[in-house]
Amino acid sequence: MFENGERNAEKQATHSSDTVKVLELTLKSTLEDLCRALFGKNAEMRWIDAYFPFTHPSYELEVFYNDKWLEVLGCGIMEQQLLESSGAGDKVGWAFGLGLERLAMVLYEIPDIRLFWTKDSGFLNQFNGCKPEDTVKYKPISSHPQLYMDISFWLPAGITVDEMKANAMDLIRSVGGDLVEQVSIVDEFFHKKKGCHSQCYRIVYRCNDRALTKEEVNEIHKEIEKQFAETHGVQIR
Repeated sequence: MFENGERNAEKQATHSSDTVKVLELTLKSTLEDLCRALFGKNAEMRWIDAYFPFTHPSYELEVFYNDKWLEVLGCGIMEQQLLESSGAGDKVGWAFGLGLERLAMVLYEIPDIRLFWTKDSGFLNQFNGCKPEDTVKYKPISSHPQLYMDISFWLPAGITVDEMKANAMDLIRSVGGDLVEQVSIVDEFFHKKKGCHSQCYRIVYRCNDRALTKEEVNEIHKEIEKQFAETHGVQIR
């Protein structure tokens, strides 16, 4: 496994040629399997020689996606000196680093890497509560400003808080349509004297092609309040 040789482009001084071949084979096959699991079994890939300070030899793996090659990870055989300094000098190994943002761009069809640094809730909310196995595709967010409005009410007897949550989301979106970007519950409590629950929902309004006015949003919001009172018998606060 080890030898006192010379360092060259293909191996480190202390690694035998057979050791390098086995490490390279397991390294590349493992990462290729990972990419097939992410991009599909027919994903087209290619390896490119690279340089990283803690591995030698080093490689980059690219996947052909949307008619161009996309770099998804870097890897290589760990520098033996690092293993020796950590007390594992009798072992060999390899390491890799994934470009998680680039993987997410492909899996969720996110067109611009700069979106990962945005604080716009219109982007972040699309992935809130999602599980790894969920099929989620990015929806372009509007460049126009958001308008926030809250609606609070007392729940009538005979309906649970969970039932109202489900009904509330459906009602708000049915009235507000595409102008409702997000709906979230921001407050919930039980009033002992009144003997009933209170809920407060925050609605984010935004339009894709123009800036909404406060007047038109107020009109939609009042209609939502009206529908809540008429349909579910809530008492608007």
